[in-house]
Amino acid sequence: MAERLDLSDGFDVHDYRSRLKLHTQDGSSMYLENREGLGCPACGRAFDRLFVSEDDRVTFGNPPDAPFCLARTPEKLLLLTH
Repeated sequence: MAERLDLSDGFDVHDYRSRLKLHTQDGSSMYLENREGLGCPACGRAFDRLFVSEDDRVTFGNPPDAPFCLARTPEKLLLLTH
């Protein structure tokens, strides 16, 4: 099984910067690609993409077209597509 993202102390992208490729970022959200098969903190399977937001509300114009998991820390919401 793949090494999971560890959310026990929150989520800091810098802990995984060599394994995740940043695609886009604005003030409170970022969209990343999983370059090395990290495991999802919710289900353990490797994920393809990761959306991270510090906002308490997020709207998606185009919902993911693949299975996805949600995980949260006290400060962030994570959406992981598989």
